[in-house]
Amino acid sequence: MNAPCRHPLVAAVALCLLGASLPAAAQQPPTADGQQDGRSATTLDSVQVTGTRIRKAEIESQTPVQTLTREDIDRTGLTSVGDILQSLTGSGSALNTKFNSSGNFGFSPNGDGVGAGSAQVDLRNLGAKRVLVLVDGVRWVNESSASGVGATTDLNTIPLALVERIDVLEDGASSLYGSDAIAGVVNIITRRDFDGGQVTLNYGQYGKGDGTQKGLDLAWGMNTERSNFFIGASRVEQEPIYASTREQSRFPTPGTGLTFGSSGTPRGRFILIDPNTGAELDLTPNQGDNDPFYDPAQTGCDRTDGFHCFATADRFNFAEYNMLLTPSTRTGVFGQYRFYFNDRVQAYAKVLANRRESVNQAAPEPLFLGADAGTGNAIADGMFVSAANPYNPFGFDLVSVDDPNTPQNDINLVMIGRRPVEGGPRVYEQNVDTRYFAAGLEGRLDAGDRSWFWDANFSTAKNEARQTNYGSYDIRNIAIALGDPAVCAATAGCVPLNVFGGPGTLTPDMLAWIQPVVRDRSEQTLDVFSANISGDLAELWAGPLSFAAGAEHRRYEGSYQPDALTVAGFYNGVPSLPTSGDYNVSEAYVELNVPLLKPDTFGKSLELSLAGRYSDYSTFGSQFTPKYGLRWQVADELLLRATYAEGFRAPSIGELFGSASRADLQISDPCLIGLDGSAPRGNPANCAALGVPTGAVQANSQISVTTGGNRDLEPETARSFTTGLVFSPGFASGASWSDRLDLELTFYRHSLEGAVQAIDAQTQLDLCVQTLDPLYCDGITRSSIGGINSFSNRLTNLGSIKTDGWDANLFWSLPETAAGRFKLSWQNTLVTRYQAVGAAGQVQPRAVGIEVNDSAIPDWTSTARLDWRRDQWNASWSVRHISELKEECGDAVAFAVCSNPADGTNTLPATTYNDLQVGYRFDWQQGLQLTAGVNNLADKDPPICLSCSLNGYDASTYDIPGGRYFYLRADLRF
Repeated sequence: MNAPCRHPLVAAVALCLLGASLPAAAQQPPTADGQQDGRSATTLDSVQVTGTRIRKAEIESQTPVQTLTREDIDRTGLTSVGDILQSLTGSGSALNTKFNSSGNFGFSPNGDGVGAGSAQVDLRNLGAKRVLVLVDGVRWVNESSASGVGATTDLNTIPLALVERIDVLEDGASSLYGSDAIAGVVNIITRRDFDGGQVTLNYGQYGKGDGTQKGLDLAWGMNTERSNFFIGASRVEQEPIYASTREQSRFPTPGTGLTFGSSGTPRGRFILIDPNTGAELDLTPNQGDNDPFYDPAQTGCDRTDGFHCFATADRFNFAEYNMLLTPSTRTGVFGQYRFYFNDRVQAYAKVLANRRESVNQAAPEPLFLGADAGTGNAIADGMFVSAANPYNPFGFDLVSVDDPNTPQNDINLVMIGRRPVEGGPRVYEQNVDTRYFAAGLEGRLDAGDRSWFWDANFSTAKNEARQTNYGSYDIRNIAIALGDPAVCAATAGCVPLNVFGGPGTLTPDMLAWIQPVVRDRSEQTLDVFSANISGDLAELWAGPLSFAAGAEHRRYEGSYQPDALTVAGFYNGVPSLPTSGDYNVSEAYVELNVPLLKPDTFGKSLELSLAGRYSDYSTFGSQFTPKYGLRWQVADELLLRATYAEGFRAPSIGELFGSASRADLQISDPCLIGLDGSAPRGNPANCAALGVPTGAVQANSQISVTTGGNRDLEPETARSFTTGLVFSPGFASGASWSDRLDLELTFYRHSLEGAVQAIDAQTQLDLCVQTLDPLYCDGITRSSIGGINSFSNRLTNLGSIKTDGWDANLFWSLPETAAGRFKLSWQNTLVTRYQAVGAAGQVQPRAVGIEVNDSAIPDWTSTARLDWRRDQWNASWSVRHISELKEECGDAVAFAVCSNPADGTNTLPATTYNDLQVGYRFDWQQGLQLTAGVNNLADKDPPICLSCSLNGYDASTYDIPGGRYFYLRADLRF
């Protein structure tokens, strides 16, 4: 399909008075030609900046680009590219190692796996898959975490030690870089010109003595007349922090005790209908005379058969097994060699190898069996427990599937919830290997008084992941061991299973029969061929007409292969099926920079930027994306810019070809009595029409939702607009009180159509109950008891996402005095709108100032930093601010922790973090820099989040609860 090409040039001209940019001081990256080592006469005298393909001796980006220098990176005290980028004010919620995802989140609603152990970046709250990550201007391969085929880049595959700087372009850039650049581009520039050696040691730890991070970086480089060589190695070790060590994360939901604990308990919960009396029983075993949970007044019933009625006090606290920070070890080696044939041609080669070893842990895996188990697994939902099973205490068959031919065997097993703590917690170990190779030629052609710059490049990269899962169960073997003892006796290795006797009653032989080791694997590869040329086409009346043009061919391959047990449907955990696919794309682009006015006619300069890219995909056809920009240098003090761009994102391999998989989501069923005993909020008549009997209770807040790929998906299309100004007043330059002052204001707007996404599951369920419309209700089925036992929520091209806001920044350098030299920066992002609407008009819950689905869109985020330097001392103080948020209390509305019970919402107060760093440089060798710092100096806890899936806070927005982070760094150059 072809995207419509719009031409809003008139609007862009009218709005150019607010043109967008960063101050020139923030946009002066090191040259790409090695001038730092004095070879300017023998190398390419051009500058390549992120946001334009045009190479000239002097050029500034047409779009706002934020540059993080090596000094900026070191100032954070962080050891992950992903963590650094997530701290930017324009970044949204994205996965990181504070998400203990495996075993809890299930598969992403986008059908691309859980991404365990990875770190991603989201710009403008449009999602990590809509950010393009480049390394030295070339695409990086997508992640692989052995749980699916992801659509995003894992920044933990890029060692921080090889990074020279990071350019962040927060504007649509599909015309320049192709698919995925809807929200912006992150371009990671690697170290190249390096003479000598460097050793860097990092050590950090949280104030409570845990979460230790250790790092060692080695770098060595050599420059000669005709070559330069750089090699670096890095190792980072991050130790875990357990949820049980922090007050806020010790229970499933802070301030609610065990109310939102699990029905899957070590002693077991048994909901059944006595076929002799017709009474519905909800029982759990007593622990003996000293049973702390057995209180007839509390449990509501007093029995003499060793059981009592299940109550809140019997629920299981799974939170104490979770991690606040998942352990990770990253080891990487990077090398780069560049040879200069002469002053016009050079060749380069790059190689990288990186290994990530990470671990996630969840509570011992529960067994949910019976008609109302809701697992989506036919064996578990249809479980049969024989009366002849030697451990069955009830004396009758427990039947989950109604057999019309045997009336006496009507359904009487509603649910068994038993958590075999004897098998230990679920542990997921990931090993991710990244291999990368790139080679190319760069040159300069001289034609008269003009120079044209060209390059030809090839790169190939692969991410390969293996995940080993300990602590899960084989549901088929469980069914055999609970069923007819004669069948079990005839099956090699089978021993009857005791799920009724409480903790300690599963013997090693029982566990050996039901507990396998599960192994999954996945991989993604990316091959890129590209060629580019840039220079001045002609001399126009107002200046040179500059251009860039190029062609690129890419091939993507991806696959995910779950364990054979999972494929067969016998895995008790989150089910999934294999995924594999590939596609290729061929592209061509052109970019023009047209001077419109002679210097000093109406200001210093006025330039028009035009760009367009044609893309041909093997999966869906062709796409054309244009971009327009105006840059008006009104005076030396004032720069005005505006850009308009159309963009697109092609569906990924996982989104197109992903097989059905399951996500376990926190959902409140409006037709059922809440976990806190609250009355159903759904229309009673509609709930009855859906088959929900009066008085039905929601047993668990986690509902299994099935999602998967869709081969009929179309590309997402987008329109992006930025406009703003940069003002560098002359009275603040070279003054007694100021060396330089830059004020920057940028307005952005993104409009996305046909977003590839599943409708929010809670929204779908609520609309089903409200309307009974098959559009929402198809795919949601219920058991005869009323609980949801299947929920299909497939990917589709949803309606639209629209967001806009402002960036307002200040950069101030003060003159050097006897007290030293100070610099102040203050960066702010204000989001004024975010609205996502489904294809049928369903308003999705994400919005500005709202916390939902473990992510947030604060209306204001701000970072202020004061830097100081005097002689060999340096220091910095950073203040990070996140504005107030609101969330739905859900079933927690009855608790004091819900701050606004009248309207059912909870306020997450504004949060401010303070970070402090101080350093001293010794004149030893080429320099020894010692640095000490503390992040979250005031030991600020994040606000309590009642709707978050784990640990009681939003791990993508806030720091870990309850802990200052102290770190030391030693950096020796020689």
